Amino acid sequence: MKKYLFLLVFGLLGFALEIQAQPLLKTHVETGDVEGVADEVLAVYKAIPYAAPPVGDLRWKAPQPAQAWEGVRVCDTFGPLPPQPTRPGRTADMMSEDCLYLGIATPAKSATDRLPVMVWIHGGGFQTEWYGGDLWRYLALRGVVIVSVEYRTGALGFMAHPELTKEDPNGHSGNYGILDQIAALQWVQRNIENFGGDPTNVTIFGESAGAISCSILCASPLAKGLFHRCISQSGGSFAPWSDKPRSLGLDASQKGAEDQGIAFQQHLKKKNLKQLRKMDAMELCDGNVGFAGFWPCVDGYVICDDQYRLYERGEYNDVPVIVMTNSDEGALFAPGNMTAENYQKTAKGIFGDWAEEAFKVYPGNTDDEAWHAFGDAFRDMGFAWPSYVWVKLQAKTGKSPVYAAFLAQPSTMSFSQDKRRRGVAHADDIMYLNGHFLTQPDKYPAESAVAEIIQQYWVNFAKTGNPNAKGLPFWPTFDEDKPTTMQFSNGASLIMRPNREQIDFVDRFYKAKREETENARK
Repeated sequence: MKKYLFLLVFGLLGFALEIQAQPLLKTHVETGDVEGVADEVLAVYKAIPYAAPPVGDLRWKAPQPAQAWEGVRVCDTFGPLPPQPTRPGRTADMMSEDCLYLGIATPAKSATDRLPVMVWIHGGGFQTEWYGGDLWRYLALRGVVIVSVEYRTGALGFMAHPELTKEDPNGHSGNYGILDQIAALQWVQRNIENFGGDPTNVTIFGESAGAISCSILCASPLAKGLFHRCISQSGGSFAPWSDKPRSLGLDASQKGAEDQGIAFQQHLKKKNLKQLRKMDAMELCDGNVGFAGFWPCVDGYVICDDQYRLYERGEYNDVPVIVMTNSDEGALFAPGNMTAENYQKTAKGIFGDWAEEAFKVYPGNTDDEAWHAFGDAFRDMGFAWPSYVWVKLQAKTGKSPVYAAFLAQPSTMSFSQDKRRRGVAHADDIMYLNGHFLTQPDKYPAESAVAEIIQQYWVNFAKTGNPNAKGLPFWPTFDEDKPTTMQFSNGASLIMRPNREQIDFVDRFYKAKREETENARK
């Protein structure tokens, strides 16, 4: 009898533990009940609407509340891509203007677990890509709740127009994609507890345009209190601005963006905003439209000023940050047929009176040298310089810890297929988070080891605001006069800030551009 009772109790205990260990597959959000799907020990919710579909009269308006539903919404399929240029694997039937969804991967077993939350913002130059590309399961398996958010891109996400400004109650237009991100973060604050997440411990992280978005959110008063840490991978928003449409190295004010919107309307041969709203979304965003370049603008509302000046004045959301760039970002963008002659013409067009000084740090006297020079200049102007000034200024005017990182791991695997690549290209960092290297340690032993280190640092940071933990190389906060940049290459080690001579030149160049544009506004 005692043996029977022991087996019964033991069996019931095992059954209870088994129930307890089940993923959190059903829960409730403010608009109704939702059901996810199991991915081993994770519960995955692939498409939860966080805002109303931005269609019809809601096109080019701030996101509105999502509508409630009855019954249980089964979230087993990702939502559509936002309208964008079609290409192999990204066809028009996969896209819809009804795109404001988010996905969640949670390791929580109970809504009371209160795990750290990491909110991913995807890249794509504010023109392309999709929230459903990855839910970062390997990060989630380390004990964090992952949220990936979609936002409007291209003309639908970032077109400003005088008629839109006039109809807006705040007197602004453009930046709808950033407003979407803010709405998603507000949704997280209201709902993530039901997925076992802690709304008081939210980290935003993103790559490329997603990293630029994170930078914008760190300076936007509209995002204050919606997150508590930030990780930027290849991006920051610190360029000066003018009242002209955006150009390379110079952002646009709302007026400049409105001028671009008018030019877009004229390009489409439409008379007014009403006609633009009647157009099919793909007619506004596909690659054959023949008009591109929509980008966040300094509207005085979402983006209040030149972010460099905001950080100098300490006017930003002061949260702990990790800011990382890659060693050869520009390899993904340098034209394969670049010649020394074309490079020198291009550089003179970009740098103007600064071209001769530019050629000293980015020499391009041969075709091969020119290819590397173009890529290095692209790396520094587009990614490395804004990342540098971000950590430099926040270390000076902020109170929260600031960490700088540099990914330089040699690898045969890259999104850049050019054999001249000599480092980590733009977007290669994604493979260190998504399991590509981590799951192939025999094929990529060094990359797999670095992926393990990066993921540990990222999750530690999301949990505590400090990447350090026992067993990892100590990572100090940024000090540009000391070796405090963590380089990921065959492990992790501290270096002085990389590419110093080139980035110092870009810093002088942008300083002159900033003074020029500010004097023009006086």
